[in-house]
Amino acid sequence: MGQSLNKFGNEEKKEKEIGPVIEEYYDKYFANTMDWSSSDFYHAVCLTIEEINKTLGSTQLRVPKTRTLEHAYKKHHQGKGKFLKKEEFEKILKEVILDTGVTNIGAKDMLFYLFGVPATALFLKQRLVPKLIPNEAFIPLVTSATVFLLAKLNDIW
Repeated sequence: MGQSLNKFGNEEKKEKEIGPVIEEYYDKYFANTMDWSSSDFYHAVCLTIEEINKTLGSTQLRVPKTRTLEHAYKKHHQGKGKFLKKEEFEKILKEVILDTGVTNIGAKDMLFYLFGVPATALFLKQRLVPKLIPNEAFIPLVTSATVFLLAKLNDIW
């Protein structure tokens, strides 16, 4: 339950972190361009998402499908021949990011640590001192210590 509450705080934190990136890339690519070719628009959005990935660290947003991006563009950009407004750009990015989702490379590491470290520690305990600490207490202790260490190293939030 604590993790669910923590996720809400992280979403707000992420939104604050990526806000300046969206603004910077809007100004750089979108503010003064009226007519877009599909490939130019896609390329600019991909560059924006790449920069958001760098800003967030371990979280990796998937590159959107062309169809998804075109659909979001047509849905949120009102009026051909007009500049893309910053609000429209934000709505397009939000829709595209929600549709494509997140791929977290760090999740593989976290799963490795959460399952691999306790299993390895149990194996070593069974070989070296099998009766010193009961397994019912040892496994949760090692798992908790691993989670604590990952939290301190900011590998999980």
